[in-house]
Amino acid sequence: MTTERLAGPWPDVAIPPGETLADTLQAKGIAQSDLARRTGRPVQAINEIIKGKKEITPETALALERVLGTPAYVWLNLERDYRYNKARLEDLERLGRQVEEARTYPYAEMAKLGWVAVTRDPIERVRELLKYFGVARLDTIPEVQSVAYRKSRRKDASPQALAAWLRRGEIEASQVNTKPFDARKLRTAIPRIRTMTQWPPDKFQQPLCDLCAECGVALAFVPHLPKTHANGAVRWLDKDTALVQLSVLHRYDDIFWFSLFHELGHLLLHGKRDVFVEGPDVEKTQKEQEADRFAADTLIRPHDFEELRALAPFAEATVKEFAEGIRVAASIVVGRLQHEGLLPYTHLNALRAKFQLKECEGQAA
Repeated sequence: MTTERLAGPWPDVAIPPGETLADTLQAKGIAQSDLARRTGRPVQAINEIIKGKKEITPETALALERVLGTPAYVWLNLERDYRYNKARLEDLERLGRQVEEARTYPYAEMAKLGWVAVTRDPIERVRELLKYFGVARLDTIPEVQSVAYRKSRRKDASPQALAAWLRRGEIEASQVNTKPFDARKLRTAIPRIRTMTQWPPDKFQQPLCDLCAECGVALAFVPHLPKTHANGAVRWLDKDTALVQLSVLHRYDDIFWFSLFHELGHLLLHGKRDVFVEGPDVEKTQKEQEADRFAADTLIRPHDFEELRALAPFAEATVKEFAEGIRVAASIVVGRLQHEGLLPYTHLNALRAKFQLKECEGQAA
């Protein structure tokens, strides 16, 4: 039997109150048949109580009090403790059978991020994972987080890691008060969000979260977990609330902004039944291409990009002046030029910055 490592008074075996009853009868020299006659219960019922097969009810406890002198509450407390300890030990066995499944999750990384408690105890890890995912059994996670198992296509990808990452987005989104989703309001907010690309993280993060919440979008910044291969994800929590989740650990700012506008593009262009998880190996379906085009054309409008092409060769001063003219971060211009093959990936990276974002505070409804 698996042993529990929590401190407490509970024994590692469940002792039925019938054992105490049997000891009491022996001490008083009373046979089970005699007790049955005195209490008006069948002999079989007394025998089943002693074997732990039948529960001591309040009525039986009162009868035992009158016949044996032991207060009814003592029998009821013994029964309660036995039933609880029996259930606890059975639960401990069930947890023990899930230890191997728990080892497939990136528990150490999750603990470092504060998502679960730090512990080496395998049973406690199972408990923490169950609480984290909000499930009764770990084998139900593939069904609850089915997207993670459908989207993890790379050989080195971990659906368990992706499931944990996606779950964190749901947890953070639950702390955000959002208005009902309004596509018109979101489209109106896009230019304002675009100007935030010029701001440092400590200036844009909370206003960005607040603005998205006003449009019905919960924005979650979730650190990357190894083997998720996810830059971002977008899905609908309900008919009125969308969740945009971005991985932000050591992310270049131009990649962050492109990912954000890509996800917002999905919300504005595609249906509420779709779930998108973006990564380096994502299949470029028509909807993905549409979201890519939305992000690219929103950040640098097509006619502006044609003017940019004419500025080659691209010196740092030229890029900075152009970016300032269209009111967008210079890093976005560099990233676009590199992606289009107009600038080597080794050039002008000094204009690109890495940053890490924290969780947004909950917005007022």
